[in-house]
Amino acid sequence: MIGLAEVRAAAARIQGAVLRTPTIPCHAVGRAVGAEVWLKLDNLQATGAFKERGAANRLALLSAREKAAGVVAMSAGNHAQAVARHASLLGILATIVMPRFTPSTKVVRTESWGARVVLHGETLAEAAAHAHELALREGLTFIHPYDDPGVIAGQGTMALEMVEDVPELQALVFPVGGGGLLAGCAVALAELSPATKVYGVEVEGYPAMAQRLAGQPVSVGGPTIAEGIAVRDVGETPHALLKRLGIEVLVVPERAVEQGIALLAEGAKVVAEGAGAAGVAALLAHPQRFAGRRVATPVCGGNIDARALSNVLLRQLLRDGRIMRLHFDIPDRPGVLSDISRRIADAGGNVIEVKHQQLFGAPTVQSTELELMVEVRDAAQGNAIIAAMEAAQYRVRRG
Repeated sequence: MIGLAEVRAAAARIQGAVLRTPTIPCHAVGRAVGAEVWLKLDNLQATGAFKERGAANRLALLSAREKAAGVVAMSAGNHAQAVARHASLLGILATIVMPRFTPSTKVVRTESWGARVVLHGETLAEAAAHAHELALREGLTFIHPYDDPGVIAGQGTMALEMVEDVPELQALVFPVGGGGLLAGCAVALAELSPATKVYGVEVEGYPAMAQRLAGQPVSVGGPTIAEGIAVRDVGETPHALLKRLGIEVLVVPERAVEQGIALLAEGAKVVAEGAGAAGVAALLAHPQRFAGRRVATPVCGGNIDARALSNVLLRQLLRDGRIMRLHFDIPDRPGVLSDISRRIADAGGNVIEVKHQQLFGAPTVQSTELELMVEVRDAAQGNAIIAAMEAAQYRVRRG
């Protein structure tokens, strides 16, 4: 089994190859939770995610023969780039097997680190099977993304840095996919800071580790913004470590992950992917566990698609009432649209989108259906705008 000694050895091994990222206070999240919150910014790693820690340590442990033969890994995301980058730094040939559906940007990024990318299979399981076939056929060493002692020890180096940077932490929260990060950090903290409470967090569509720890059958699936932790088959080694240590894994709704991404971007000026914001999501979804305490969580990845980030931010603005969709049935005559726009402006609102439909949807030929997207300061200002419209005898409803 892995312990603090193995994690300390990994930290010495990867020093200089992996960035020692900062741990910073985050007042925006702290105010939302009622706690003193610190963020470990592993989204600042060269590949944008914490996976470099485990990859760098595991590759450094290879024998001379294994380095000469090369390595193979299966991943559609951050592990692929981490293995590719650190294999390149060590002069090791890396082959990365990715499912055929992998977005081209991820393929290009992985190839840019010098790896040979093989697209195979429709699922991650099929890609993994092919990676194992290549390992046997070509004599390559398979680098597992989370079910490997060397990888787990490397991921655990994050906890060492967090405790060094922020003494007397009372709770730490780590996202859980296959479980390597949580397991590595939990075993280190069990010896280094046994009074610190350690939690894992999974998104509600993929609570595989929580189900396994509870002795329940695994039932997962569906779309999620936290695709980096959307795992069905958790690691057996991480599972055994977490079960022995009695680690609790919290489950959060999809909406909390989106809220976490938006809060980090707007309040902390930090870009996080869905999996990277899962720790913040746990704080937001379970504030009673953390209120009044000194808490830390990593932003463990920042590789989010720009369009996805934009959609998350807009959805959060709608939920917060800072963007409203207003529907009007108005008389079809000149000046009405201008009058509505003026009244919204007088109340402090900003019209950012207009849809004016005269032919379809209007109840009569003398009327027009109008839809406005309006930006406001907060929900109270939005309600004031609606009240002003109704006072002017306009028929309006919120979309």
